[in-house]
Amino acid sequence: MKDDRKHPLRDSHQDREQAHKTPDTPQTRAPAYRLAYDDQEFMCRDELRPVRLQLELLKPEMLMQEYGVESTVVLFGGARIPEPSKKDEARTETLANLSKYYDEAREFARLVTLDAKQNGHRENVVVTGGGPGVMEAGNRGAQDAGGGVSIGLNIVLPHEQAPNEYVTPDLCFNFHYFAIRKMHFLMRAEAIAIFPPGGFGTMDELFESLTLIQTGRMKRVPILLFGQEFWEGIINWKALADAGTISDEDLGLFRYVETAQEAVDVIAAWEGKGEIRGGAIPGGR
Repeated sequence: MKDDRKHPLRDSHQDREQAHKTPDTPQTRAPAYRLAYDDQEFMCRDELRPVRLQLELLKPEMLMQEYGVESTVVLFGGARIPEPSKKDEARTETLANLSKYYDEAREFARLVTLDAKQNGHRENVVVTGGGPGVMEAGNRGAQDAGGGVSIGLNIVLPHEQAPNEYVTPDLCFNFHYFAIRKMHFLMRAEAIAIFPPGGFGTMDELFESLTLIQTGRMKRVPILLFGQEFWEGIINWKALADAGTISDEDLGLFRYVETAQEAVDVIAAWEGKGEIRGGAIPGGR
């Protein structure tokens, strides 16, 4: 992280180092003596939650600004999908049969990153959750583009989540708060691609993105669902519209695609991109 301080005052790094060199006494060993920003126990207190939320918003924001990232293309999808060459290791036959979408995610990220290279990796930088499965495929595809840059927004979980080896190290972040991580996924999003299979996390990401656009809380961006057969088998969109809980117009907030190239073409031709829905929500929520 850059240090662009212009003031003449002694900085926090110097004082932290100096504080660690003080004589060892009962007073200096006491928690009360520690510098507040250098005291992990203090920083983890419940009362400091607003500060931690702010830090998780600021750190990735500042580092991405320094890196020059202005916009992103988001890839969501399941962590358990294997690459086709390893589909025999899949937990279920369904996961094995859907392994083709690992390659589609990888190719989609490669195509997107080839375009991002033309603008110096400022616009349409691939961002994933940083873990395995579809996330790995996305970061891997960006690397396939040759010198490609991609972002990984990891989160601490009791199981499975560790950064995949293809995330650009300087853009590999880790989160405690799901809410702040979700903000970083969408703050710069120019398109959202969602790949099967997905569990609760992928469903959450899909419906939250749709709700933000439907309610006018977010500008409209292309939302692409890879694999129409999969999605229509788990979500009955028409039933929601027929029940009046969403409108027929809401069904236009997303498009089905089958291949990486089709997805790139749909994004390029997307109508209404950047618009914000105003007035009453058609059909309610």
